[in-house]
Amino acid sequence: MLTYPAIDPVAFHIVGWPVHWYGLMYLVGFLGGWAVLSLRLRYSNRGFTQDQLSDIVFYTALGVIIGGRLGYMLFYDLPAIFHKPMLILKVWEGGMSFHGGLLGVLVAMWYCTRKFKKSFLELTDLIAPGVPIGLGAGRIGNFINGELWGRVSDVPWAMVFPNSDGMPRHPSQLYEFFFEGVVLFTVLWIFSRKQRPVGAVSGLFALLYGIFRFSIEFFREPDVQIGYLTFGLTEGQLLSVPLALVGVALLWYAYRKKKVTA
Repeated sequence: MLTYPAIDPVAFHIVGWPVHWYGLMYLVGFLGGWAVLSLRLRYSNRGFTQDQLSDIVFYTALGVIIGGRLGYMLFYDLPAIFHKPMLILKVWEGGMSFHGGLLGVLVAMWYCTRKFKKSFLELTDLIAPGVPIGLGAGRIGNFINGELWGRVSDVPWAMVFPNSDGMPRHPSQLYEFFFEGVVLFTVLWIFSRKQRPVGAVSGLFALLYGIFRFSIEFFREPDVQIGYLTFGLTEGQLLSVPLALVGVALLWYAYRKKKVTA
């Protein structure tokens, strides 16, 4: 069993105001994704300018934060909205839903299609390779917060997390960091280096994320307020199945139409 590296969730203070590692990880994710996509535009013609990318990243960030927080409260902690509505604003305490954030990003991309006169899938294809950087950084934030731990296990790398029941558990946040962050980014980056049909990059992202998330949920403790649902699956798994199916449909559509990106 490994010792959990207890890290103060507060990284530092600015004029007495605490700056949390969780929030810093989101900042790392946004800036890292922005840098990667900026580099992508610099060395390949994608039909977007750097100024347009800056706006797209800004609206994407709003979609992630607003959608992610609202999605978590709606999907995983609905009663809290009625009992403690101010929890919605306490993003720094953790509790963000990828699937809610994804819906927020899709709304942001819809707005950007009107603003920049681009197709919806052209925009999602543009940002998809940068998303895993934010996902990976977010999982590191979960690990530092000691939240969203894994199921009880006797594997040599199991850890006892603070505020848990004292049982050694899978460090599932690190599994997600590796697959949803490192592996997904690597695959999408390599895949998107060549011209692909419009929608193909987005489809591959949705398919792989759905598969990775569904699989890792077998090692992750379900949210205590929800537990196991239909067929013993978790909320995260039930939300990931349709996402993976959308990915398959997008890949089929993209290669059937064969309209290549700029």
